[in-house]
Amino acid sequence: MKRSSDRILTTHAGSLPRPADILQMIRAKLRGEAVDEQKLGSRVREAVGEVVRQQAATGIDVIDDGEFGKPSFVTYIRDRLGGLEASGLRPNAWLSSREAVSFPDYYKAQESASPRAKQVQMACTSPLTYKGQAALKTELDNLKDALKGVEAADVFVPCISPANIEDWNENKFYNTNDEYLFAIADAMNVEYKAIVDAGFLVQVDDPRLVSYYLMDPKMSVDDIRTWAMKRAEALNHALRGIPTEKIRYHTCYSINMGPRVHDLEVRHIIDILMTIRAGAFSFEASNPRHEHEWAVWKEAKLPEGTVLIPGVITNSSVLVEHPELVAQRIVRYADFMGRENVIAGTDCGFASFAGSDEVHASIVWAKMEAMVRGAEIASKKLWGR
Repeated sequence: MKRSSDRILTTHAGSLPRPADILQMIRAKLRGEAVDEQKLGSRVREAVGEVVRQQAATGIDVIDDGEFGKPSFVTYIRDRLGGLEASGLRPNAWLSSREAVSFPDYYKAQESASPRAKQVQMACTSPLTYKGQAALKTELDNLKDALKGVEAADVFVPCISPANIEDWNENKFYNTNDEYLFAIADAMNVEYKAIVDAGFLVQVDDPRLVSYYLMDPKMSVDDIRTWAMKRAEALNHALRGIPTEKIRYHTCYSINMGPRVHDLEVRHIIDILMTIRAGAFSFEASNPRHEHEWAVWKEAKLPEGTVLIPGVITNSSVLVEHPELVAQRIVRYADFMGRENVIAGTDCGFASFAGSDEVHASIVWAKMEAMVRGAEIASKKLWGR
């Protein structure tokens, strides 16, 4: 994993706005309509090349494929795991979350204005296996092809955590949920290791670790801590055999536009986060619910050599951040972490689900440019040149 050795490097959390024609084909496929798979595959390969070049041209240092070949950051894995089958429709758990209970009028209006697409509920009904080798190879080959002639400090590939797979695919086979959780971890080790063996950094996306608290009003902070410890243990099991310096870990709160008064404060869980075997941690740090938490990170006991990737631009606002503000956020972390241990990032992805973009692509790229300019300003301050 490259560090900010002579300037502040920039990156992002993974998903980027997909081209309109790819969105149309993905949506049609999700509706069960016939799609020309060869045409979709060819267009995804082409679009990955486009977004890789756009990231490099914008000045982003640590890049990915925008997750263009995936319907979402979490549901893609259903096609890569054996042992799952459809089990009706997934209930909208969000409607009973702490946020929805506290702000029912706001969230009812949001739901009416933009109803959530119905998601199929999957269930584990036989032993879990990893069968996604061909799909993963295509994903990695597309990225390798796209990188030809492109300069990048590092390249990462996002993939989903065991905790989120557990949430989206219920257990109907294993005797206990712990057995199920660790069976998921065993299967995902195949994907994580293949990404690193292909020469990329692996990024584990794990929003559920910190967002589960707001989704279940019955859970206390102590309950969540006990629950989270087990999920961190399972993730470490999934990451076994992979060098820590090849692993990025990303967590966030599963909300973009909203009051967000029930987000779990990082002070309640940071010690558990630090047990995860990752070389770098990506997290929300620039929206008004979490920007103040830099002080918590400053006092935390971080493993030696840890890299922090604080979000210095946010997906929870269409405001384009001023580069000077971005620079201030970067310097704040560099002052206590050491400049070489900070990479500028984003709070979250900008298109986690195909078609659910809340920030227009033109604004996303303006924000990315602001991040790059801010990193340049911070670098001058930190290196004195």
